[in-house]
Amino acid sequence: MLVVKLGGGEGVAIDPTLDDLAAIHQGGERVVLVHGGSHETNLLARALGHPPRFVTSVSGVESRYTDRTTLEIFAMAYAGKVSTLLVEGLQARGVNALGLSGIDGGVLRAERKGAVKVQENGKVKLLRDDFTGKVTEVNRDLLAVLLERGFLPVLAPLALGSGVALNVDGDRAAAMVAAALKADTLVILSNVPGLLRDVADPASLVRVVKRADLQGAMALARGRMKKKVMGAQEALAGGVGRVVLGDSRGERPIRRALAGEGTVIE
Repeated sequence: MLVVKLGGGEGVAIDPTLDDLAAIHQGGERVVLVHGGSHETNLLARALGHPPRFVTSVSGVESRYTDRTTLEIFAMAYAGKVSTLLVEGLQARGVNALGLSGIDGGVLRAERKGAVKVQENGKVKLLRDDFTGKVTEVNRDLLAVLLERGFLPVLAPLALGSGVALNVDGDRAAAMVAAALKADTLVILSNVPGLLRDVADPASLVRVVKRADLQGAMALARGRMKKKVMGAQEALAGGVGRVVLGDSRGERPIRRALAGEGTVIE
């Protein structure tokens, strides 16, 4: 059982990932794809006159502030355009892919955050009316039925929380899905080689992180990479055998990650 998270940042390579997913699925492996869509969301938000707002928590983790309008833009970009095009690409490759948002069938349920404490311009502020949450429950039975019937679920990271839709972090959602399905491996693909000691130097790749060293890895991580390391930690805690932070760019990105190319966290 394999769970793959495909990032949504600018520069993520979609076609090589879909080629690899198709080959792995057609080889008999059960796979769930969780995807992002941050770049498409940013483009759509600006086009609609509601540009994105990013905030940094007091612990130093960057995230998107999600008011109701932003949440609806997420739904349009994630569960609409991105999911549809990924499913289209997989179907064209002979894979019976099925697009879902985490809201559909209650696949993902989350606890909504209260007031979010952030740092802006050197000051600590409380932001309210934020439609973000943390995944607390995965509808494993629904995903298991789809997998047993030969589907490849393509999951957008939206979740239900107390009857309302919430934006949830894709990397951490993928970790919860991998744990619920007892996946052997979670592969998190982005537009960088993995965890870097120096973000400007691809040669500074950290190749292996032991579970006991995850706090040190968190200290090295910058920007979105912090969420990926957090997701890896949560996946391991949930029983996933290993997590690989890999590069989507280039041929066979998933199989390269499975072979140990990238940052292997075990």
